Amino acid sequence: MPGAGAAALARGLLARGLLAWALLALPPALPQPHGRPQVEEKEARFNTTYTDWVDANLLNIYAFNHSVRRNRTEGVRVSVNVLSDRKDLPVLFVVRQKEAVVSFQVPLILRGLYQRKYAYQEVSRTLCQPQTKAEVETQHFYVDVSTLSLNTSYQLRVTHVENFVLRTNERFSFNATAAQPQYFKYEFPKGVDSVIVKVTSAMAFPCSVISIQDILCPVYDLDNNVAFIGMYQTMTKKAAITVQKKDFPSNSFYVVVVVKTEDEVCGGALPYYPLSKNASPDEPVDQHNRQKMLEVMVSPTITSEAYVSSVLFCLGIFLSFYVLTLFIACWESCRQQKRKGLLAAMDSPSLDTASLLGHARSIPTSFLGHAPYDSYGYGSFGNGSSSSAEGVTDSMGSAEVSYGYTGQEQFKRRTPSAPMRLLSIAMGERSLENVAGRPRLDSLSSIEEDDYDTLADIDYDKNVIRTKQYLCVADLARKDKRVLRKKYQIYFWNIATIAVFYALPVIQLVITYQTVVNVTGNQDICYYNFLCAHPLGNLSAFNNILSNLGYVLLGLLFLLIILQREISYNRALMRNDAHALECGIPKHFGLFYAMGTALMMEGLLSACYHVCPNYTNFQFDTSFMYMIAGLCMLKLYQKRHPDINASAYSAYACLALVIFFSVVGVVFGKGNTAFWIVFSVIHIVATLLLSTQLYYMGRWKLDSGILRRILHVLYTDCVRQCSGPMYVDRMVLLVMGNIINWSLAAYGLIVRPNDFASYLLAIGICNLLLYFAFYIIMKLRSGERIKLIPFLCIIGTSVVWGFALFFFFQGLSTWQKTPAESREHNRDCILLDFFDDHDIWHFLSSIAMFGSFLVLLTLDDDLDCVQRDKIYVF
Repeated sequence: MPGAGAAALARGLLARGLLAWALLALPPALPQPHGRPQVEEKEARFNTTYTDWVDANLLNIYAFNHSVRRNRTEGVRVSVNVLSDRKDLPVLFVVRQKEAVVSFQVPLILRGLYQRKYAYQEVSRTLCQPQTKAEVETQHFYVDVSTLSLNTSYQLRVTHVENFVLRTNERFSFNATAAQPQYFKYEFPKGVDSVIVKVTSAMAFPCSVISIQDILCPVYDLDNNVAFIGMYQTMTKKAAITVQKKDFPSNSFYVVVVVKTEDEVCGGALPYYPLSKNASPDEPVDQHNRQKMLEVMVSPTITSEAYVSSVLFCLGIFLSFYVLTLFIACWESCRQQKRKGLLAAMDSPSLDTASLLGHARSIPTSFLGHAPYDSYGYGSFGNGSSSSAEGVTDSMGSAEVSYGYTGQEQFKRRTPSAPMRLLSIAMGERSLENVAGRPRLDSLSSIEEDDYDTLADIDYDKNVIRTKQYLCVADLARKDKRVLRKKYQIYFWNIATIAVFYALPVIQLVITYQTVVNVTGNQDICYYNFLCAHPLGNLSAFNNILSNLGYVLLGLLFLLIILQREISYNRALMRNDAHALECGIPKHFGLFYAMGTALMMEGLLSACYHVCPNYTNFQFDTSFMYMIAGLCMLKLYQKRHPDINASAYSAYACLALVIFFSVVGVVFGKGNTAFWIVFSVIHIVATLLLSTQLYYMGRWKLDSGILRRILHVLYTDCVRQCSGPMYVDRMVLLVMGNIINWSLAAYGLIVRPNDFASYLLAIGICNLLLYFAFYIIMKLRSGERIKLIPFLCIIGTSVVWGFALFFFFQGLSTWQKTPAESREHNRDCILLDFFDDHDIWHFLSSIAMFGSFLVLLTLDDDLDCVQRDKIYVF
């Protein structure tokens, strides 16, 4: 069948033609070695540059040998430079040595952010040095060079590393690039258990990584593997790692320095990634000469004796306050005993007998030293002036003066008799009247505040009393003492409950943070002052934790002082002491207990924060600062407004809102215009609402008719007749407060500070200082005086606050920046080689807070013998 044979032949020719066309259409294949590649082994020497070539059919092997001594370590460094530009056909270098094999390709491809590729033509690697037990040993190693390229030229050079072993307290300078990392060995001297490795550079970028690794092979010294083992931290200009001998069984370690391919992790900008029409998106970028000059020094850290002396120093400072408090308490007790003896001598039987016989007591003018007592001369307290439309309820005295309200019952004020006034002056008090017969306002039928407020005799004149132009403390201390005691004790129990539920998860979290740092070795997690971070056990910065001890000890001391004062006050009440019942600022200790507890919790949570300070746990350090500022303002207001002070629930709810805004501001507020607008509006509105509440003593309503009432007040007081404010003193305080708060809101909106938590705390502190200054001025303006102890506390506390703020603003670290940038602010220890500036801030601020609390506690001690209807409200 000739036709069939011809057809088969045609089909075969067609198939061969199609196959040949397909092969021609394929891209050129990689060169294939013809059989086994040729191997050339060459004896090589150190410090000699070998310029050679290699292709797919050739394998070059360079054999090196050198002597290794047991007591001397020398580094060996391999440097290569590939002269070809073929990035798709790299040259592979394999270094075979005892106990280790190191391989790398050139061009070396390292990846950055978003999988960007960077190519390096020049590569240098330091070889890991295996240990030897012999006195002298000759070790051999081989460098294999191979490629799949047709023909590639390269240069090879092997050298000894000078100063491979770092010496204690000696600086050493060197260069490093991303493809030419450096590492050095350090051996612990005898008697040294801990050292600090300090690396510095005059240039911030390129970003680099400092790693501490054990003496093991291989050494991880590339950007893509340096974080695999050991401890490491990123660096711009400064880096410091404390290394303990117990963590390295060989009593030595490697200091590895790697330059990163990109600067983004150190806060720098990403490099421009060039793209062209003909370039592939995966085309590596040549970074050319990305080099950094560095200097390293290893120094011993402090000894265990320094730890003991620092702990004793810290305890000694704060326990001395206990001794000083005990001394002052004994001195005050002796003074009180002498005073009671003087009063007993003055109240002699002859004077009493003369009084019973109808003869007036006479006190010599020379003994008095000044004119007879005169009551305050403004408002309803002006010597019985009938021009005032206000009334004050009082009892006991010889003369009665009536003050009438339109449509209301008259309130009577009885002025003290002249002899009693003279006796008061002789006793050194402004107004000590016989108050034994004063009627008690305590309700015996109910101890609930709401029930008491609905009693007819209180509710009926509440608006009249609280809206008087001039108020005395008696007007705002009308509620049952038992009710107010329970009300203010809730402050303490609430903050104690908050403290327990807040502290337990915080402690668990920071322990986890510290464990992660210790296990992973990533020291970028925590923002320490690494130049003064002394480890103890598993803690990386024990000194920052120890310095918070003052908050706890002084907070406990303040609680003990309050407990002693409360016991003394309760004893006075049990013996029906007239001064305790009817004189002085009403004693309520619940807020003081809450302040002391808040101070102790500030110390505990600040210590927890400093276990691993960072962006995610900053609120641990600031939450109770907000509470302390808020509680101090509440206590200052409570002194003369005991009946209308905020309840614990509303106060803590407002403080919780502040902490909420603190977290939101830190997380979302940086550069967020919308957030700053919303916060500034809320700040201003809250300021206006609080001002209204304070001005009208709570006698106003926020309802649908508020705008109508505001317009009515503006029309009657500003349009119809121009009249000044009814409560001038309050208006002055609130105007100043609004100016300050509106200015702070405008500052935040315009500047938008990065540290929102500190900005928010500054708002609270400014308002507290303003109110405290107003209180002091009004106290002196009202004729009251400041006794010696509170005066000394004010002066001493102001000085201590000044020094404390100086150390606070040193700024040794900041989580507002990257960890590498934060380390640029690190400084050495300045006290006992153990404590840094921030530790001194802890010391001084705890003392200043304690002193501030004492000021609030003792500020009105001069009024303890003054009747409450003679103490003005402001």
